[in-house]
Amino acid sequence: MVLLMAIVDEDLERLRASLVLSDVVQQYVALRRVGRNWVGLCPFHAERSGSFNVRDETGRYKCFGCGAGGDVIKFVQEIEHVDFVAAVESLASKAGIQLRYTTGEAGDRVRQRRRQLVDAMGKAVDWYHDRLLNSSDAREARDYLRKRGLAGDVARNFKLGYAPDDWDALCKALGSSADVLRDTGLGFTNKAGRMQDSFRGRVMFPILTENGDPVAFGGRILPGSSDPAKYKNSSETTIYAKSKTLYGLNWAKNDVVAADQVIVCEGYTDVIGFHRSGVRRAVATCGTALTEDHVRLLKRYASQVVLAFDADAAGQGAAQRFYEWEERYQVRVSVARFPAGKDPGDLAVSDPDALRDAVEHALPFLGFRVNRVLNSRKLRSPEDRAQVAGEAMALVNEHPNAEVRKLYAGQVATHVGIPAGDLVAIAERRTRAPSIKVAPLRRVGAAENAEFVALAMLLQRWDDIAPWMLEDLFADEIARRAFLAVAEAGGAVEAALELADPEARELLERASVADVDADPIIEARNLIAAATRRRLTRSVQLTEPNQLLAVRDARLALEEIDNPERADTAAEALLGWLQGVDEGTT
Repeated sequence: MVLLMAIVDEDLERLRASLVLSDVVQQYVALRRVGRNWVGLCPFHAERSGSFNVRDETGRYKCFGCGAGGDVIKFVQEIEHVDFVAAVESLASKAGIQLRYTTGEAGDRVRQRRRQLVDAMGKAVDWYHDRLLNSSDAREARDYLRKRGLAGDVARNFKLGYAPDDWDALCKALGSSADVLRDTGLGFTNKAGRMQDSFRGRVMFPILTENGDPVAFGGRILPGSSDPAKYKNSSETTIYAKSKTLYGLNWAKNDVVAADQVIVCEGYTDVIGFHRSGVRRAVATCGTALTEDHVRLLKRYASQVVLAFDADAAGQGAAQRFYEWEERYQVRVSVARFPAGKDPGDLAVSDPDALRDAVEHALPFLGFRVNRVLNSRKLRSPEDRAQVAGEAMALVNEHPNAEVRKLYAGQVATHVGIPAGDLVAIAERRTRAPSIKVAPLRRVGAAENAEFVALAMLLQRWDDIAPWMLEDLFADEIARRAFLAVAEAGGAVEAALELADPEARELLERASVADVDADPIIEARNLIAAATRRRLTRSVQLTEPNQLLAVRDARLALEEIDNPERADTAAEALLGWLQGVDEGTT
């Protein structure tokens, strides 16, 4: 049964009367007295001169820069990003005021029971934490955390703890009733009818609500443990629902709001790793997949959600849910790419810059999935291209937005060398299992023309011909793209094949095994002469004196290129002229 509870008005007025607004505000903002007001920099927008005014006499605040204003409860709501009830309860707890609720005794009992359980969890957090810091039996845990970069201030900031490998050390230490221990998940009744600790021999990660209430734990075994369960999480209780709780949100929410972005991880150490690297807007699910309740909670703080885990592993059903949530809650889901075999916790120690870079260059969820397919194999044949295109388009067509599908269809077409119109048509029809036919790549032909020979020599005798080569020497579009790939690879065959598009790759594969018997210098001169003639035919309309002079010199050099004694000088001059034309200097 859901109890709709409201706080008794009399208690609200008593709370407001007991609080001094400036005292509460100064826990977050530096204020100075100006006349009857307190003034400071507004915490709700960036400013250089203070326009945030607080007046204790009226119990109101107002920013004349952004317009924010309200009473003490409104201030806590806005600064802590909590709802009205949570703000009131937080203030009442600090002020020592017992609240009553309009649901009567039943509602009061529910609230009191929750507070009792949360208080017990808080005592457990403190006990585990003190045990980690000060107990001799926690030495192994401290050593483990130190090696992972989680000791010292990190352990203190995140209230890490240690559960000793004893039967009932916590249950005895807390002194709580058996029903409280059971209802919090801290203990259970064993076969002997005695209370036993739920967590033993583990490093403890306390899990708090976004408002800072401790509600659960995650525990990790130490190296060498025989326990097959590496991680153990609290069972769900009346105060803890995994599908509605995100580890670290209590620490991250202010940074999340400021950046309008939240990073969702899989593990507790990943969250801590992000914080250690200066990226303090990371949270983690608690042993469960990301749920709609999680997204609904996150939407209160940010519109950009970056997944810092293998989001594609959850399959098609998860993808469809992500697209639905993007539409329903107006959030944008993207995926951070990490180096192979590395997780955020590892990178925080070995390469913090890579961690930040992965988030900065996160790809849209669909783009991440499509790129993974496109880069999954080399496109060596028409069959490879058809298979990759089909797999990629199957992912594209899961997206509900037709315009998004068509845009990604164009990207797939460019990668595999298929006419874009063919794949756009498939995207429009939203075929779920598209069958794609690919025509064989166009071949250069049996005759080995000069451009093909030059490519072969670049792959086989790079040093002999490369100094004479320019992009403008290749008139054929496929040969030109092939040359650019070889040039970027420095003549390395495998690297050039990786860089080339499908059509250029096919040409390079033939050139890499071609049996070419030619003089590289003569072949280079032939290409230079041919490129010069093409360029001269386009120079007939030039009128600028310096351009006409350069054309005259090029014609003279062209006449000299067949002269063995002057050929090298003429070729160098023509290369300079061609390069100058491309750069717009001649």
